[in-house]
Amino acid sequence: MNALLVDDSRLARTELRHLLQAFPEVTIVGEARHAEEARHQLRGLQPDLLFLDIHMPGETGFELLASLEAAPHVIFTTAYDEYALRAFEVNALDYLLKPIQENRLAAALAKARSKYAATASAGAPAPEPPPATPEPVLTPLTEQDQVFVKEGERCWFVRLADIRLFEINGSYTQIYFEQHRPLIPRTLQHLEQRLDPRVFFRANRQQIINLQWVETIEPWFSNSLKIRLRGGPEVEVSRQQSVRFREMLSL
Repeated sequence: MNALLVDDSRLARTELRHLLQAFPEVTIVGEARHAEEARHQLRGLQPDLLFLDIHMPGETGFELLASLEAAPHVIFTTAYDEYALRAFEVNALDYLLKPIQENRLAAALAKARSKYAATASAGAPAPEPPPATPEPVLTPLTEQDQVFVKEGERCWFVRLADIRLFEINGSYTQIYFEQHRPLIPRTLQHLEQRLDPRVFFRANRQQIINLQWVETIEPWFSNSLKIRLRGGPEVEVSRQQSVRFREMLSL
């Protein structure tokens, strides 16, 4: 905290400067002998803390404060105890009687530290959030790509062209290729984003089919479709997706 000492007594300023040596968090940036000099110092130095005498030649300490648009935190230092109530009415941090006791000075500075920390926190710019880690960009897969599939102790390296169906099974997705039906911990939404939409078609909420494996198509209930895949199984296409299927594959 930067502090300005304002007192018409050089001896009083010297004594206060000596006492403040025990508090390394306080840096004395200037001294003033009266209100006018203090005003000039306040404009130039902008201290955090003002040690202010009350009785001075010309204006009193109270009159100095009244003339300021903004004032730092104030600790009054005076030989007169009758102004204590008025001092707290102008929001002084403390009111120290001369000769100033070190324990009273320590208590006043503890209040000043608390106020200073609160002011610094309120006035500091909000810390910038750390840069967001970009989501990994997943490259779309083509039907000729091979994918690694693992279920328990078994592993496969499968061409997507050989997978005829992805189907929800509980909280997993089941993959149909050859005679195998492994389960993988992926959602259909995730798979749909990776797969080529010209080859893999979302038939309904539970299934994605490989169009290259379609064997037969027939009309079904409510203007929907039923598709049979080579090697099975049969898949019912939802009504909404049946409309999309016709639009996508019609001439």
